[in-house]
Amino acid sequence: MKRDISSELINRLDIERVSRLLEVPEHRIAGAIQRRTLQYVFSPPELFRFDKPISGIEGGTSIFLEPFDIVRGFPKIRRTLVLYPGVVSHFSSCEKVIVEEKMNGYNARVALIGDRITGITRGGFVCPYTTEKADELVNREFFLDHPDLVLCGEMVGPDSPYVPKTIYDIESLEFFVFDIMEKITGKPMPVMRRRALMDEYGIRSVRLFGEYDVDEAHIEITKIIKGLGSLQHEGVVIKDPQMQVQPVKYTSSQSNCADLRYAFEFYNDYGRDFFFPRVCREAFQSVEWDEDEESIAQRCQRLGESIILPMIKTIKKKEEGERITETVQIRVRDLRTVENFEEHLRLLGVDAIFERPEKIGNEYLVKIRKLFKSTNDKTESILRGELWS
Repeated sequence: MKRDISSELINRLDIERVSRLLEVPEHRIAGAIQRRTLQYVFSPPELFRFDKPISGIEGGTSIFLEPFDIVRGFPKIRRTLVLYPGVVSHFSSCEKVIVEEKMNGYNARVALIGDRITGITRGGFVCPYTTEKADELVNREFFLDHPDLVLCGEMVGPDSPYVPKTIYDIESLEFFVFDIMEKITGKPMPVMRRRALMDEYGIRSVRLFGEYDVDEAHIEITKIIKGLGSLQHEGVVIKDPQMQVQPVKYTSSQSNCADLRYAFEFYNDYGRDFFFPRVCREAFQSVEWDEDEESIAQRCQRLGESIILPMIKTIKKKEEGERITETVQIRVRDLRTVENFEEHLRLLGVDAIFERPEKIGNEYLVKIRKLFKSTNDKTESILRGELWS
């Protein structure tokens, strides 16, 4: 749980050391604590996390107290809405670009904190479930040899409490590395060196599609995206092989619509934030691909169904007296992880009901019903006759 930051806790954070390592003035660190941009979290482990970026330090950067350590946040990847000239313009200093798959799961950083492999979420929290899974899925030898590095990847599969997906033929949950960075600086490793290192330690990487000339990459990426879309996969990340230029991402129409279907089932919690950028992506992609009238009509129908049908489903549920929930599941070996994960969700402000664990082999399957209070209350009030404001 979050606690009020007392002077004693502020004194526990070695501001001079943090300032020196992150190259941020001490007064900026102290000011961030006072403004709660740098927030104290009692998980355990105890840490401070940057809720928002400041002075070039990414949001989600975590500062661990005991043992002292810092893990930089994962930088936001910008998006191109048109492949040409977007790729050529952004990577103008490169001769080639590398294209890897952007998988649909949840972003996790895995690092060695003290002697423990630790799973850190995008927001800079230590997730007990991700930690247990990372300990199972990541070769510990990697961190014994490279304790100053962080594995950045996607946790993917049906046993995900955040983004459950069944489209990858994964039985439970897998971790796919898409970047390796230095703990303190956040400096990323060149793509092919990173992939070779992961092969050496038997750690899975996201799919590599190939390396292409910058001027012709858009042609190949268009083919890749159409193939991924037919499989309901998300898209690609386009990278400078040396990782000196920031990557950009590009997604399929089917992925955009899948996001909308999810968001509009819980329309008053997610819908508005999801809608506008994804509609823009659809429009620009349609024009760049020079679609004919039939293709445009199919795109419009796909987009419209992704918005209206899940809302109708939600309204009917509420009309029949059901609560608006999403059921996800986790698979654990240690029941203490379930208790810790329940506390973690409370820390995040997520209202959830945990069902009784089901023993499967040497693991426990636990279903979790996440409650969407805003959509639930809004739908109920409208059905009672309240006007839309």
